Amino acid sequence: MIYLGLAIWGAIHPMYWFLGYMNDTGTGLSGLIDAWYVNASTTGLVWDLTIAAIALTVWIFAETWVRKNWIALVAIPATFCIGVSCGLPLYLFLRTRPIS
Repeated sequence: MIYLGLAIWGAIHPMYWFLGYMNDTGTGLSGLIDAWYVNASTTGLVWDLTIAAIALTVWIFAETWVRKNWIALVAIPATFCIGVSCGLPLYLFLRTRPIS
């Protein structure tokens, strides 16, 4: 249940900041994406999270193939549409469930 709680937190907390930024600037999603590349620090963080998301995706595919835990694949869109902070704990939550 801790993993599920972290997945929910990982979906809500970052989204709060993203929506606040988009609301404050009025630039929408394109403005948010532009802000991710405003300097070397933010660009590095974007690449860090992108590489982590790709590594997580490879891991999910590899384990799902072996374990046949097909529901765990929902962690992939959660990772790329919400973020690693949601996708990773969601996958861990789904991975700890008994496979039926």
